[in-house]
Amino acid sequence: MNLSTPVKYLKGVGPARALVLEAKGILTVEDLVAYAPFRYEDRTNVKPISQLAPGEMATVIATVQSAELAGFKRRQLGMFEAVFTDSSRHALAAKWFHAAYLADLLLPGRRAALYGKVEWDSYSGGLSMMHPEFELLPEGEEEGDASLHVGRMVPIYEAAGKITTRVFRKLLHTALQALPPAPDPLPGTVLARLKLMDYWTAVRRLHFPPPEDDLRLLNEFRSPAQFRMIFEEFFWLECGLSLKRSAARRETGIAFELTGRAREQIKRMLPFKPTGAQKRVLGDIARDMAAPHPMNRLLQGDVGSGKTLVAAQAAVIAIESGYQVAVLAPTEILASQHLYYLKRLFEPLNYRVVLVTGSTPAREKKELKSLVSAGGAQIVIGTHAVLEEDVEFHKLGLAIVDEQHRFGVMQRLRFMRKGVRPDVLVMTATPIPRTLALTLYGDLDVSLLDELPPGRKPIITKHVDDEQVELVYSFLKQQVDRGRQAYVVYPVIEESETAALKAARKMHKHLSETVFPGLPVGLLHGRLPPDQKEAVMESFKRGELKILVSTTVIEVGVDVANATIMVIEQAERYGLAQLHQLRGRVGRGADQSYCVLVTEKLTPGARDRMRTLVESCDGFHIAEMDLKLRGPGEFFGTRQSGLPALRIANLVRDMEILELARSEAMSFVAAPPSEEEYRRAVAYLRNHWQRRYGLVEVA
Repeated sequence: MNLSTPVKYLKGVGPARALVLEAKGILTVEDLVAYAPFRYEDRTNVKPISQLAPGEMATVIATVQSAELAGFKRRQLGMFEAVFTDSSRHALAAKWFHAAYLADLLLPGRRAALYGKVEWDSYSGGLSMMHPEFELLPEGEEEGDASLHVGRMVPIYEAAGKITTRVFRKLLHTALQALPPAPDPLPGTVLARLKLMDYWTAVRRLHFPPPEDDLRLLNEFRSPAQFRMIFEEFFWLECGLSLKRSAARRETGIAFELTGRAREQIKRMLPFKPTGAQKRVLGDIARDMAAPHPMNRLLQGDVGSGKTLVAAQAAVIAIESGYQVAVLAPTEILASQHLYYLKRLFEPLNYRVVLVTGSTPAREKKELKSLVSAGGAQIVIGTHAVLEEDVEFHKLGLAIVDEQHRFGVMQRLRFMRKGVRPDVLVMTATPIPRTLALTLYGDLDVSLLDELPPGRKPIITKHVDDEQVELVYSFLKQQVDRGRQAYVVYPVIEESETAALKAARKMHKHLSETVFPGLPVGLLHGRLPPDQKEAVMESFKRGELKILVSTTVIEVGVDVANATIMVIEQAERYGLAQLHQLRGRVGRGADQSYCVLVTEKLTPGARDRMRTLVESCDGFHIAEMDLKLRGPGEFFGTRQSGLPALRIANLVRDMEILELARSEAMSFVAAPPSEEEYRRAVAYLRNHWQRRYGLVEVA
C-alpha cells in the first residue's frame, strides 16, 4: 500500500464506504490521510466514577443503567437523562436538553465513553455531567481499539454519511500503520530553512497527537504538525499559481498603443478629474496593454472608487487601436446598468455600445450578433449569452469581467478564447485582503483603487427596527425639503405567497399616495423594460423625481450626487457585501449622506451585520467581517469561483501562513535551489494539481 492506493482497498472500507468517501473527495489513501480533524478532545483523564471530583474535565467509560425523556410534554423539547454505572458501582447522571433522539441510542446496557465537566447535582445529591460528548463502545471491542477513542488526545472528524468520527479514527489508524515511509513532498531547502516537522511525523501527530501536545494550540490549528500541513497545502497552491503566471507571460498577445488620439478621447470622456489612485491603476493597465503578452489584471476597489471609469479608459485604448471590447456581467440587471452608464460615458466619442443577454428577443439577438461579427459595435455588454458559441467578434482585444468571484475559471477561459488571446481586466467590488486576492485570482496581477474622489464625507449609517419607520420617513422628508433626493430599497417586486414581504410596487403606491403625497416618487425594478429603466433613472438624475423606490437593481452603477439618503427596508434579508454596495449609491457628492437600515426580525447573524455597517464604511473591514461571519466557501460561492478545495488550510484563519507560503513559493519558482529540486516540485504538482484544485494544469 502507498499514498496513491485507492481508498476502497484499505482494510475496513469496502465498496459501500468507498462511495461515501468519494462524495467527500476522498479517493486515495493520501486523500484520507489529508482529511484533518476539525477539533480535539483531551480524554487523557480517564477515571472510574468513584474517583471523580466536581469541576474537573474527565473521561468515563460506563454502562447505561437507566434512561428517560423528561421535563416537557412536547417530546422534541424534552430533556434526556441517562444514569451510568461502572465497575466501581457508583452512579453518574448525564443530561442533554432538546435531545429526544438520544432515546434510540443510549439504551440500557449500552457501553459508552463520556467526556465532559463533572458537576455536583444538588437536586439529586450526586455527580452529573451536562451535555457531555459521548461515543458508544461496541461490545467485545479489543483494548487496542478502545485506546484510539479514550485515554488520549482524541481527534474529532466531520462525519460522512454513516462513517462516524469513530470509524474515521479506525480507518486512519489502519492506514498510518500500513503505509511505508516515502520521501517528503516539500523541498528540503524549505524544510530546513523554516525548521518544519517532517511529513510522516506531522501526519501521525495531526491525527493522533501525543499527550504533551497543547490542546489549546491543537484547537487553534497552530500545533507544529498542523502548521506544517497547512503550510504545505498553501505552498503547493502558490507554486502552481506562480508557474501558471509565468506561463501566461510567455504567451503572445496584443501590444496596444496608447496614442495621442487615445489620450485625447480619454480626456473628452472623463466626467471629472481622476484621483491619484485611478491614475496609478490606469498606468498599470496601460503598461500591461502595451506589452506583447496578454494582460491578466484584477482591479479591486471599494464602492464608489471608480472601477468602471478606469475600465472605460482601458476600453478607449483598445478601441483606438482598432479592437473591440467585451464586458461580461453576472446578471442581466448588472449588464443593463453597465449599458446605461457606458452609453452615456462614450456618447461624446461616438462609440457603438450594444447589450446581448439571454432575454434579448431572438430576432434582435440575431441582428446584434451580425453587427458584432462585422465589427459594427465597439463595445459588447452581456451576460453568459456572450459566451455562446455563435457570438463571434470581428476583432476582440479587451475582455472586461465584472464581479469575477461569481464566474467559474472555465467560464473566464471560454470568454478569453473569443479573441486572439485578448487582454483581460477583472473587476471586483468585493474587497478582499491582497494575499487572498492573489491566491484566488492566482493568474492575475492585482491593482487596488484605494482612494475615493475628493470632497466626499463618510456616510452616517443608522439601524432602526420597523416600528420606528415613521421617524425615518420624517427625516427623509426633511432631506428632500432641503433639496436633496432619496432612495427607498425593498427586497422584492411582488408580494410573495411564502413570505409576507413589503413589495416595491405596493410600497411605491403607499409612499406616493399616503406618506409623501406632495412629492414625485419614482419606481425602478428589474422587470421594467430597459428604455423605461433609463427614463426613470434620467428623471431621477435631473431631479424631477425626489424619491426613488427601488429593488436592488440600483446596487451597482447608479450615480446621482444629489441623492443623500438611502432607506433599506428589511435590511436583515441582505448580506453584508450587498448592503455595503447599496449604501454606496449615496455619498457621491460633497453633502453629508445617510443610510438607514430598517429591520423586522433579527437573528444573531443579522445583528452582527447591522453592527458592522453602523460602525464602518471601510469595504475591506466589511469584507473581512463577512468572511468571518460566513466562512470562505459561502463568501466566494465556492463552486462558482474556482476557489481551491483546501483540506486543512483555512483562507480566513490561516492568512499569516498563506503569506509565508506565498513568499516561499515565489522565491522557489523564481530561483530554485537546484535543477533536481525544481524538477521534482513540478512533477509533484503535475500529479496533484488538476485533481486537487480543479484548476488549469501547470506549464
